[in-house]
Amino acid sequence: MIAKLNPKRFILITHNSLEYNTDLTPLIISEYGRNIQKMVDFAITVEDREERNRVARAIIDIMGQLNPHLRDVNDFKHKLWDHLFVISKFQLDVDSPYPKPSPETFTTKPQRVAYPRNNIRYKHYGKVVEDMIQKAIEMQEGETKDAFIETIANVMKSFYITWNKDNVSDDVMLDQLKLLSKGQLKLKEGVRLANKNDLQTRNVQQGHNNNQSMGSGIPKKKKKFHKKKFQA
Repeated sequence: MIAKLNPKRFILITHNSLEYNTDLTPLIISEYGRNIQKMVDFAITVEDREERNRVARAIIDIMGQLNPHLRDVNDFKHKLWDHLFVISKFQLDVDSPYPKPSPETFTTKPQRVAYPRNNIRYKHYGKVVEDMIQKAIEMQEGETKDAFIETIANVMKSFYITWNKDNVSDDVMLDQLKLLSKGQLKLKEGVRLANKNDLQTRNVQQGHNNNQSMGSGIPKKKKKFHKKKFQA
């Protein structure tokens, strides 16, 4: 005789036997999973201290196997023990080879990062141009310094044209160079800056060279040669 199962009762029993994460307590560190959480909860209930220490060391070994990437972190064992205490909500009383962390260590707010505040006079030139000008001021007089000042002025003109899309006279560049250098830099007599077309061509060529250097390691696609069919 074949026993008949009640489908509704079978579905009810199956549903009640399942565990849903929404019905369980939240994981303290989700990367280790539910099983590690249960192991730590069990370790807290072990009364014998020696046995509790043995259970804790076994959990540490399993945590290390589940997260092999931590082995690349300096002093990863220390990190695992810290995580063990965090998962136990600092209730696990075991003999750790490292100082036991306190809850305050993980609740205090980090110190505010002091971001540098650079008051750039002309935003389209950026901080790099101002650093170049300062470097030129510190250089000794001579041909090298004159060539460097001419390079700075051409860079400024190139940046100006890139952001403003308009041509600009050399007098404007010289005035801004004088302003940024506080009157300490000036072009050599008779030197003329590059014109707009030359600067734009130079920028395009520079971008093309950068693209080639970045893609030099990429293998080129082989051209497909189609065999010609000859009729007899």
